[in-house]
Amino acid sequence: MKTKFAIAALSLASVLSFGASAANLVTDQQVASENLQSVGTISVSGIDGAPTTIREQLSQKADQQGATAYRVIEAYNNGNYHATAELYK
Repeated sequence: MKTKFAIAALSLASVLSFGASAANLVTDQQVASENLQSVGTISVSGIDGAPTTIREQLSQKADQQGATAYRVIEAYNNGNYHATAELYK
């Protein structure tokens, strides 16, 4: 349940975040409809991260890897947060 909540919070945060980043958060449906190709995974972790901060970290790491999009595949927050995302081009 915490994983689903964390993923939902990250998704909502992406809508509310107005930071400029090249890599966009995408959904399963967008991956399929836009025929995006997986190019690997990334993860971020830390202490007391807000959903917007976690999203920004994922986006920055995706940018560094040359990805145009990413999809959160795992996220949890038990005092320490961790999120894993699949990268797409």
